[in-house]
Amino acid sequence: MAKLIEATALREAWRRGEEIALFDLREEGPYSLAHPFFAVSLPLAQIELRIRALVPRLSTPIVVYDDGEGLTARGVERIAALGYADVAALAGGLAAYAEVGEVFRDVNVPSKAFGELVEAIRHTPSLPAEQVAELIAGDADVVVFDARRFEEYRTMSIPRGVSVPGGELALRVYDLAPSPETTIVVNCAGRTRSIIGAQTLVNAGVPNRVIALRNGTIGWTLAGLRLETGRTGRFGPLSAAAHATARSRASAWAEKVGVKVIDAATLAGYRAEATQRTLYLLDVRTPEEFAAGHPQGFRSAPGGQLVQATDEWVAVRGARLVLFDDDGVRGRMTASWLKQMGWDAGVVAEGSVACDESGHPAAVAIPVPEVPALGPADVAKLGEGSAIVDLGPSPLYRRGHIAGAWFIAGAQLADLATIPGHGPIALTSDDGRLAAAHARDVAAATPRPVVWLAGGNAGWLAAGLPLTAEDPRFASAPDDVYKRPYEGTDNPRAAMQGYIDWELQLVAQMANDGISRFHVVR
Repeated sequence: MAKLIEATALREAWRRGEEIALFDLREEGPYSLAHPFFAVSLPLAQIELRIRALVPRLSTPIVVYDDGEGLTARGVERIAALGYADVAALAGGLAAYAEVGEVFRDVNVPSKAFGELVEAIRHTPSLPAEQVAELIAGDADVVVFDARRFEEYRTMSIPRGVSVPGGELALRVYDLAPSPETTIVVNCAGRTRSIIGAQTLVNAGVPNRVIALRNGTIGWTLAGLRLETGRTGRFGPLSAAAHATARSRASAWAEKVGVKVIDAATLAGYRAEATQRTLYLLDVRTPEEFAAGHPQGFRSAPGGQLVQATDEWVAVRGARLVLFDDDGVRGRMTASWLKQMGWDAGVVAEGSVACDESGHPAAVAIPVPEVPALGPADVAKLGEGSAIVDLGPSPLYRRGHIAGAWFIAGAQLADLATIPGHGPIALTSDDGRLAAAHARDVAAATPRPVVWLAGGNAGWLAAGLPLTAEDPRFASAPDDVYKRPYEGTDNPRAAMQGYIDWELQLVAQMANDGISRFHVVR
């Protein structure tokens, strides 16, 4: 029997600022419909792939839950098998939690709720899409900064938009808008990154008029205005004068908020304490800069996205966060937001650590299961009555899968019984790691022989064998991935409006929940 923790005890740990991680073991789709405020989505099938980055300390208290699907016991077992020493199940699961605390829909909820709180407290200036369109059309001295990731910006953007991801704004603004008379518009797809981006520039003391595009590209679309696609505008090289101004102003704001500047000796002490206190080392520069060179042990976490989706990097509430940049601006401004979100966040002093590693971390290796692995040629030869089961994300399955393969959401093992045939089941996924991670559970859930495809669909393609988007076969409902109404250009108007309406009520719901520990600095 797994150790149990009551929902009231979990909430008290959050209120006291103690270290604890809460994981929802369901797929992201069900998670997005209802979950506790600080719950992090970690589907059962992804535990081995993601948990070491999310919880770097093996003695961290971890709590897992489901909503009656029978995932919790399996999750506790799999997490404990990786060496984690303090794993508990949430007593009564989601239903019991909902009796004592608010449950929230959507994803990245703490970051989005914080953005709404910032706007409410700081009265972040914004304009609706119609007025921004008039401003752009009628005033040549306007710049538009798109605060999203570059790939999101390329998919769709408003006219005159230039890609300046949120963590770059305070550093790049003086080169991109050198005149204080220039009006600056900051936009994202919805609300959070527009608000945080515009308020970042206000906090940094930028003398320009700064406004957020209210409701982002969603608001633009709902107003009947045209979005552009395929734009490539980006910020250029950083000038010395702009850097000096940005550095001075970022330092002043970070000092006001209480951001710690950490020297090499302090960082070494933090590393030595990492078995007693969870430590996240995060490089907030661009992914390209990270790949070119970064300090040992740091992960790439571009500053704007780290504030927007903190729970994608950091799962342990109460942990210590150390940020790195090489300019004295991006780390300070990012840490200033994380401090206001209740994190113990500091920034490494420039020049105190060397960038002695390069590239991106290797993919997480999955222990080879006892279940046999077959190469593409052998899987292709499996006889009549066999079946191929794809455990990868449903959007990838829809784009391309092995002909005849069945989709099953990783945790829905009961759905194996619906797959016709009595011969072997061959498991696959995009690169094979998810299939390997789940092979033992699948083998225990069916009387049929089970193998897994070494290299997954990527290995299948590399062997010269085709994938197809035709004849999809769903043994499980494809609800494993939440369709975000602010990504892409094909979202229903009702979904976009519903998302905006939901964001606008987050401050009230968060206040009623009472466990955020957020404090916005004026």
